[in-house]
Parts: sequence; structure tokens; C-alpha cells
Amino acid sequence: MTARILVVDDVEPNVRLLEAKLTLEYYEVLTAMDGATALEIAAEERPDIILLDVMMPGMDGFETCRRLKADPVTRHIPVVLVTALDGREDKIKGLGVGADDFVTKPIDDVILFARVKSLVRLKAVMDELREREESGRRMGVDSDGAGRLRGSGGRVLIVDDNELQSGKMMTHLAGEHRPVVETDPAAALIAARGPVDLMIINVSSSGFDGLRFVAQVRSSEASRRTPILAVVDPADRPRLLKALELGVNDILPRPVDPEELMARARTQIKRKRYADFLKEKLDYSLEMAVTDALTGLHNRRYMAGQLQAMVGRAAQGGDPVAVLVMDIDHFKSVNDSFGHDAGDEVLREFAVRLATNVRAIDLPCRLGGEEFVVVMPGAALEDAARVADRIRRDIEAQPFPIMGGSEGLTITVSIGVAASVAGDTPEALLKRGDEGVYEAKAHGRNQVIARAA
Repeated sequence: MTARILVVDDVEPNVRLLEAKLTLEYYEVLTAMDGATALEIAAEERPDIILLDVMMPGMDGFETCRRLKADPVTRHIPVVLVTALDGREDKIKGLGVGADDFVTKPIDDVILFARVKSLVRLKAVMDELREREESGRRMGVDSDGAGRLRGSGGRVLIVDDNELQSGKMMTHLAGEHRPVVETDPAAALIAARGPVDLMIINVSSSGFDGLRFVAQVRSSEASRRTPILAVVDPADRPRLLKALELGVNDILPRPVDPEELMARARTQIKRKRYADFLKEKLDYSLEMAVTDALTGLHNRRYMAGQLQAMVGRAAQGGDPVAVLVMDIDHFKSVNDSFGHDAGDEVLREFAVRLATNVRAIDLPCRLGGEEFVVVMPGAALEDAARVADRIRRDIEAQPFPIMGGSEGLTITVSIGVAASVAGDTPEALLKRGDEGVYEAKAHGRNQVIARAA
């Protein structure tokens, strides 16, 4: 998987060396010699990853990273801090300002490329979710994810049979999160299906194969998106690289440093919550795309797709499908006499009465205005007509409350009923139902007219 990588370092030979190595691996490389330029390039070019040196004059890497993560345009770009500093405080500070990883010079090429590939995969998923969220925003489904970016209060599953190590991790995490320890990998796989924000897995465990366990977690639909923090001896390069290849999100070197544990856990939980937020907004956007905002019923788009499929199955010998096409009588006079707010109250109450008088498998939909359709899979003409008359009677039985309940209106409805026959199309079926509505209105309204083919 290729990617566009921005390399930021004030020492030109370092920039050229990294550029050459990355280019040989078929990455597209952008370069900057200072933090200010890096911010401009990142905002304009939107690279997939930023390799950022810490020790730079003026704006150092920590401040540059902080600004990148504070800007909505660039906060989703993974940042790997690259520096000669190897102190614990610098590493924690880097993670604290939002860096996704921290590597030291001289750079281990194999480790760096493994990290880059892992972060590129993650960013590809996040980009897709963000793009779909933006599509939802353009459709009018707006949101603010800032409240989802907290990195505390996470549900953490520690999978480790080293009691001393897992106990220390649990003690440190308990101040901010809700950690539990599981020593049995089979039980841990079951626990991973639940609401888990982060898994910490000892891939160097002596009691079970930690790498195989990671593979099992990633192969399960219920847990494959859960972030994994792998505890591994940094000297065990083959195991470390295999863990990254299998899809762990981050590496926690042994012996576990409490501050680094907290910083990396916080970062992964924050990222998980934002990904969940984007997915929820995507699901909501998709729901809104097929739902009428006023009544909560399905809309014309959803009805058309479902009816097409049902008519197609009926044409191939499957169950028939019936439709009820209905139009609220004299609805224009409601708007003219009482205003559109009252009209909306009528439409919402109509939707409630409609939905409560059809079967669970039926699809009540609003076409627009005062027009509604019910799609009834498996229903014959006579059965559909009986349901239609039940709806008609319930509509006229009680006045519709308007003006906040201070007044009531008597409302009636005209309904046309049609059922599928051989060679039918959705358009033909709806047309027969529509003709039934016109006939009902012509004969005085508040009637059900069933139209055979």
C-alpha cells in the first residue's frame, strides 16, 4: 500500500536520506525544513503520514505536532516523531501532544516501514469514514465530534498470564479507565465481543501464543476494529514486526513504563471513540437518507427500492405484494386555515395511526406532502383492502389534535389498493393504487377502492 509522506527535518542530509529510503519503497515524499512550512504543506497537501523531527529551531516538533492535532484539517494525519532524543520524558511528551508514534535515531528502517504501513492502513479506514461523514453533512446531517475525543474512562481488556505485569498495568490504568484482566485466551476472545475500547495483549506470553491470539481477534467481526496495544520485548524484533503485520495498533515495550502505558492507552481510546463516532454518524446519515424527517416513516427512495425488489421476486414466482396508496382528504384546507405547523401536527399523527394499523412486516412510507404508501409483502388484494379499511376507520374515529392539543380536527383519507399480478412493474402497481385514490375522491372521499389488474 503506497502513501504520501511528509518528511520534516531542519537538517537537509537527514531529509534527503529519508526521502531516498521512502522513495525506494514507492512512497511519494514531500519535504519541509521547519515547523511553519510543515503546517502549510500538511494543510494544503493532506499527506497520509508526517515524519516529524523534534529538535528544530524556532517551532520544535512538539509544538508543530500540537498545532497539527489542534487543526481540524490536519488532526487526522498520523504523526511519527523522529528524534535523537531517547529519554522517557520526551517520549511521553510526544505522545501527550498527539503523536501517533515516536522513533529514535538512528532509524531502524524495518521498524519504521512496518509502522508506516500500519498507520497507512488505519488512516485509509478513517479517511473513508470521514468522507462519508462529510457526505452526510452536505445532506444536512451535521454533527460535532469534539465531545467524543476524550481519552479517559475507557473499557480496557488486558490479556496477560503474567500476574505481576498485568497487576501493575491494571493498577495504573484503574485511575482513569475500567480495566479487567483475563489470563485465559479463550475467555478473552468471548470478552472481546463486548463493549471494549482497548485490548492490551502480552504477545510474549509463555502460557499462550500471543501472536495467534492477535490473529484470532483480528479475524473476528466483533473485535477486528478494537485497537490492540501489544506488550513485547523490543529486542524481539521478529515478534514485534509480526505483531505489527497482524494488525496491532501500537507497541508497548517491556518493561512497561506506567506513564507510557497511560499515554499510549489514552491515544488509542481517543482514536477508537472518534472512529465509533464517525461510524455512528455514517449509520445515522444512511438512515436519514431513507427516512422522512417529519414523520419518521420511510421515504420515497426507500419505498422505491424495496418495492422494486418485491415485485421482482413476485415476477419469479415468489410471494405477491400489495400497495396501499393514500391521500389525506382536504389537507390543503388545514394548512390554509390553521397554518403549516398545524399541518405538520396532522401529518405526524397520521403517521402514528398508519404505523399502528399495519403488520410488522409492512412498510409504511411518506411519498411527500399528504401522500402515503404502505407496501405489503405477501398480501393478496382482499387482505390489503381489509387493512386499508381499518386504517380509514381509525383515521376518522378520533379528531386529530392540533395547536398543541388545544383544538381537534376531523380528518379522513382516501385509499387505493392494488396487488401484483404476472408481468407487473412497480410503476404499474402504484399507478393502479393511485387510480383507486382518484376514484375514491371522485365518489366523495373517505373511501377504499381496490383496483384489480
